[in-house]
Amino acid sequence: MKCKANLLLLTTAAIWGLAFVAQRAGMEFIGPFTFNGIRFALGGLSLIPLMVYYRGRADGQGTVLANSWRAGIAAGAILFIAASLQQIGLIYTTAGKAAFITCLYIVLVPLASVFLRQRIACSTWLGSVLAVAGLYLLCVKESFVVAYGDWLEAAGAAFWTAHILLIDRFVRRTSFLQLAFTQVMTCAALSMLVAAVIETITPAGILQAGVQLLYGGVCSVGIAYTLQIIGQKNAPPAHAAIILSMETVFAVLGGWFILGEQLASRELAGCVFMLAGMLLAQVSSLPSQNKGGVEAGS
Repeated sequence: MKCKANLLLLTTAAIWGLAFVAQRAGMEFIGPFTFNGIRFALGGLSLIPLMVYYRGRADGQGTVLANSWRAGIAAGAILFIAASLQQIGLIYTTAGKAAFITCLYIVLVPLASVFLRQRIACSTWLGSVLAVAGLYLLCVKESFVVAYGDWLEAAGAAFWTAHILLIDRFVRRTSFLQLAFTQVMTCAALSMLVAAVIETITPAGILQAGVQLLYGGVCSVGIAYTLQIIGQKNAPPAHAAIILSMETVFAVLGGWFILGEQLASRELAGCVFMLAGMLLAQVSSLPSQNKGGVEAGS
């Protein structure tokens, strides 16, 4: 079960990593709140066929509870803040620094888990350190001066941490489809509300960003956020954070494979460090699996 959860979270990271280019390119035509609003709305709409199919039954992972929408609204509000800070921060800082600062949730999640009285294994802490070191080698290629955009990304990392922990709290007591749908539609509604006030929305701009919006909506939101929720049902939040941070590796590999970008030895070393950190974080779960139990704090 843990292996399946890890694969789902790794798939989520791959989709998010490849979507990074789409997010950057889409803002050439529309504002950050408009882009987020439309892509999250598209993601929510893509879930409707599944919700119709599973209507009136258990959603395949547990009992459907009447209060799933409340959990979804709370998660959606946190998601809106995190996604907005990330998207706006990209305007004022480089992509590499943004990716590095955002993925600092690798350390923040286990740190927050300690305050929530969840046991964090030494291997998870070591995995977090390796993953952060890998992120630095992978992303930061210039002098690290803290700028306005960097502060926005740092604030966003705190909210990404809160989002992971909130999903971990709600996911075992709610319908994953209802939770996924409600959170992305809440984020979409809040984003479009802000966009209507401070941005100029034009049909031409939306059409020009059409391809990026479709990938960012259907794949990055509709599919990936749902897989994240399913995966976190059987993965401790600290482990999930490390696996999800692999999105940076997939972004770099996608740029190399799709765009023909070159990978320096420093970047390759960063990928190796992150992979090592992800694998090391799983060591503590092996005895539990052999005994048929679940790790404390999961």
